[in-house]
Amino acid sequence: MTANRISANLSKTDREAVMQAIATIKEKLPFLVDLTTEERKALPKLGDKSRAFVSKALEVAGQNPDFLPRSFDLDEMRRDVELFEALYPILLSLSQLQELVDDTFVAVGSEAYAAGLMVYNYAKASGKGAGLDAALDDLGRRFARKARKARAQIS
Repeated sequence: MTANRISANLSKTDREAVMQAIATIKEKLPFLVDLTTEERKALPKLGDKSRAFVSKALEVAGQNPDFLPRSFDLDEMRRDVELFEALYPILLSLSQLQELVDDTFVAVGSEAYAAGLMVYNYAKASGKGAGLDAALDDLGRRFARKARKARAQIS
């Protein structure tokens, strides 16, 4: 059997507390948006290389508002930059947490599946006549191949 890397329990109380914490995060960030794939692709991206550019542009605009059109909302730009900077560490923390949860989910699922396979193989090897035939048939359905559709005859 593969190494058992995870041996833990998540109580119902702890799971509910985590879910409540996630609900609290969502509540504290009521402005979050859900973009479609097309919307995401269409938006210009503000990455690490562009952060300095945006900060300098905001500084230039703040010191020289005369050249901007009246329709330009400098306060809104400032709010957007401040929110972006405030969300950045949150995004990093949540991304790291999501990766840890995902990796743990995959690892513990793999351990559970490997253990299930061992039970099935042991039962097949030594469970005949022990009243396990129905259980083995049920477990074996996981590996049953679906019949291929009949191919059309070529004339």
